[in-house]
Amino acid sequence: MAERAIHTTTIKVSQDDLQIDAYLAKPSQEGSYPGVVVLQEIFGINSHIRNVTERIAQEGYVAIAPALFQRIAPGFETGYTPQDIEIGRNYAMQTKASELLSDIQRSIDYLKTLPEVKKDGFGCIGFCFGGHVAYLASTLPDIKATASFYGAGIATRTFGGGEPTISRTREIKGTLNAFFGMEDASIPIEQVDQIEAELEKYNIPHRVFRYDGADHGFFCDQRASYNSIAAADAWEQVKQLFGQL
Repeated sequence: MAERAIHTTTIKVSQDDLQIDAYLAKPSQEGSYPGVVVLQEIFGINSHIRNVTERIAQEGYVAIAPALFQRIAPGFETGYTPQDIEIGRNYAMQTKASELLSDIQRSIDYLKTLPEVKKDGFGCIGFCFGGHVAYLASTLPDIKATASFYGAGIATRTFGGGEPTISRTREIKGTLNAFFGMEDASIPIEQVDQIEAELEKYNIPHRVFRYDGADHGFFCDQRASYNSIAAADAWEQVKQLFGQL
């Protein structure tokens, strides 16, 4: 099937007295489309995240990528050098779970104001830092399908301190698919097994994908760790997942 023509723009989402920058992509053709929230890596709303947002729109969704570092570093976007990674990690450490959830809910609320967006269930996809945030966001009542890519720390911590995010697994409202590379040193296999066991324990509809030979960031074709085979399979799984919306 040919890719849909899309329209992209940068918008602002109101959150109390804060204006959150967000990248919006939607099909150009009139219609009724499900909404999907795209959650960034530690590198901000950079070209990779914009590309993912556009790819989702081309599949027939209205996709929004809110700037999750808005409070800390407005307009931040960077590449993948060791220095970039250190800066991004520092910003990620300053985020708080309650604020992240609030920003995501506000992004969903914005999508609900758009006449072309279906209001009965939203998707969520995140990578790296955003993969962990996506697991957290899957607890929101509006989120019916979540794709969490290589989210480090789900089993061991949460943003701003407190019980690890995995402790909220019972609150997940929809289906969650999690994607991990088996060469990812930042996410030990034991933690992947722990996440899967917790999803099973609470009867959360889920699938956990383990890619042999894939490292952290395997979905990003701008990183040295890009794995085209794993990325292609994961994208097909994401399309099936969001097809439920």
